[in-house]
Amino acid sequence: MRRVRMIAAAVLGLMLAASTAADFLPSGSYSQQYRAWSSAAPSSRFPLGTDDLGRDRLMRLLHATRTSLLLAPAAAAVTTLLAALMGGIAGYFGGWWDRCAVRAIDLMLSLPWLFLLLAVRALLPLNVAPGTSLFVTYGILAALGWASPARVVRAGARHLRDSEFVLQARASGCPEPRVLLRHIIPNLRPVLLAQFWTTIPIFILAEANLGLLGLSASEPFPTWGNLLEELQHPFPIRSEVFAPLVVVALAVCCFKLVLPLEDSRV
Repeated sequence: MRRVRMIAAAVLGLMLAASTAADFLPSGSYSQQYRAWSSAAPSSRFPLGTDDLGRDRLMRLLHATRTSLLLAPAAAAVTTLLAALMGGIAGYFGGWWDRCAVRAIDLMLSLPWLFLLLAVRALLPLNVAPGTSLFVTYGILAALGWASPARVVRAGARHLRDSEFVLQARASGCPEPRVLLRHIIPNLRPVLLAQFWTTIPIFILAEANLGLLGLSASEPFPTWGNLLEELQHPFPIRSEVFAPLVVVALAVCCFKLVLPLEDSRV
C-alpha cells in the first residue's frame, strides 16, 4: 500500500510539473487562436489537436491541470481550517456552542450540495474577469464545504475533551481557548489530514461540474470543467476530446490513493 501511495504521489507530481512547464513551451498560450488550423486533428505541432476556435487543446489542458492542482488543495485547506474551528469549538465546549454548531451542520448537510453551489454561483455576476470568477468559484467551494468535515472533527473533539492530558492541562490553570488550540486540535491532526485529502477530489469534481455548466471560470481561461463541454457536442466525438476526462479521473484516483491508510481509518 505504501508503494501505491508513492506511485500516486509521483503521478500527481509529474502532472503538476508538466502543467507548470507549459509556460516555457513555444506555444504556451492557452488563448491564442490559430484560425488556419481550426478543429485540427492531432499532429506534431498540436498533439491533441485544436478546438473550434483554433486553440491548442494540449496547452489549455496543461493550464487547466495546473489551476485545479493548485486551487483545489488551497480551497480544501481553508475548508479544513473552518471545520477544525467549528467542530473543535462545538465538540470541546459543548452546551450552547454545540447545539448551534450541530444545527448549522445539519442544515448544510440537508441541502443538495451541488444545487446550493449552482444557486450561489448563479447569483454572482457572470461578466467578471476570468481569474476573478475562478477564485470566486473555489472560494464558494471552500466556504460551503466545511459541514461534513466539521461533524467528524466535532466527534473527535468530544472524545478528547475528557482525556487525561486535557484534564491535566486544566488542572495546571491552562485557559480553555489555549487547551483547545494547543492540545485538542493538534491531536486531531490525523482526522484533519484525512478530511483534507478526501476534500480535494470532491472540490475537483465540483468545479468540473460547475465548469461543465458554464458557471466556473469565464472564457478564455481553461478549466477541466469547460474543457469537458466539448463532450456535449453532437456525435461523432473525436478521441482527443476525452483527454480532459482521462486527466480528471487520473487525478481524482491519485488523490484518493495518496491518503495514508492509517489516516483514512480514523
